[in-house]
Amino acid sequence: IDFDLLLEHIKDLNSLVGEGSSRVERTLRGARLRRAEPLPVTLYRDGITVGQHGAFRPYRHPATQQCLQDIMDGYFPSELQPRFPDGV
Repeated sequence: IDFDLLLEHIKDLNSLVGEGSSRVERTLRGARLRRAEPLPVTLYRDGITVGQHGAFRPYRHPATQQCLQDIMDGYFPSELQPRFPDGV
């Protein structure tokens, strides 16, 4: 795994979604600005975790390989779509 290249792709995806920016959220009384919660990805020598309390996933696992391939192809991991239907 080329960690430097993977991190570069993650930074590119973060910039696409405006990392650190806020969005308008409707409330009962009007609206407020809300900053998007980050979804941490932690890289280890032999695997990754996705999310604050995500399970450790070895690189050899097919779902982990698909996740990393999606990132390397310039896409958000397809596994996140059910959890974030409006985008990450």
